[in-house]
Amino acid sequence: MTKKCELTGKIPMKGHNVSHANNKTKRRFLPNLKKVRFTSQILNRSLKLTVSNAGVRSVDKRGSFDDFLKNVKNKNLSPRLKKLKKNLLIKVPFRKTSTSKSV
Repeated sequence: MTKKCELTGKIPMKGHNVSHANNKTKRRFLPNLKKVRFTSQILNRSLKLTVSNAGVRSVDKRGSFDDFLKNVKNKNLSPRLKKLKKNLLIKVPFRKTSTSKSV
């Protein structure tokens, strides 16, 4: 199992443990990964994904898993989710909403 978030692409970082005597030993900072079940209302499917806590919060902020997938960049997604996004965009075309303010 890889230590990578399927939604955001977060991977482990490298660093040092630093002692009081300033001795440095190598260590890894692992992302906070969890197995989460997401449901897609448009495709009528549910998926079990390995996602970081930040990824779960991003999906919650967008409102639904489908809205998140429509707006996220492909470079961060896992290959499995890239296929799902492609099927989602075929079923429901992407429309950009204008956010310009009129005075």
